[in-house]
Amino acid sequence: MSRAAQLAELAEEVIACRRCPRLVEWREQVASEKVARFAAHDYWGQPVPGFGDPDATVLALGLAPAAHGANRTGRNFTGDRSGDFLFAAMHRSGFANQPMSVAADDGLVLSGMWVSAVNRCAPPENRPSPIERDNCLPFLAREITLLTELRVIVALGSFAWGGALRAMAGLGHGVKPKLRFGHGAEARVGPISILGCFHPSQQNTFTGKLTTVMLDAVFARARNIT
Repeated sequence: MSRAAQLAELAEEVIACRRCPRLVEWREQVASEKVARFAAHDYWGQPVPGFGDPDATVLALGLAPAAHGANRTGRNFTGDRSGDFLFAAMHRSGFANQPMSVAADDGLVLSGMWVSAVNRCAPPENRPSPIERDNCLPFLAREITLLTELRVIVALGSFAWGGALRAMAGLGHGVKPKLRFGHGAEARVGPISILGCFHPSQQNTFTGKLTTVMLDAVFARARNIT
């Protein structure tokens, strides 16, 4: 079976997952009780699989789908402000063919990049529990294994950083206990370099905690490593 076919098979398993009752209830409630600005939209309301280039050397890893972003569109970072900031940077860095993504069928194509999240369901207040995180980690570990050209994980926020380290540990790679998250932090774990980056949330981008220059520098570093 080809790499793309195996990733597609994994995606189907992700979409069918109902391991976490709290998250199942929340994602479906959000999809049913729509906010006014998206009242006319059909919400995805299911777990969100990763997407991108099966030959990716870089994985951009987030926390979880946004309630009215990926939980609505069915594709990570698609249709929300975090994604606007992230995909614009990917476009400037040559990883994406266009600077915006508003829907799963909008023509976005990634080159050398895969986009995923530690948790695959939108959590209340963007806070998965430790058990919910651990329920999802096998999906991330399998994704990392299937992306055989992968060299770098860009961890978007401390939750993604911790999730990447846990997934790598689960794959049998020793992780030093003091590998702390920070913007620009680097950790070499087995064959993978993990780069820390502040999450492109509005809380960070509107306050200047994360700027376009800072994010571009992280992606440039990721290219240099690969």
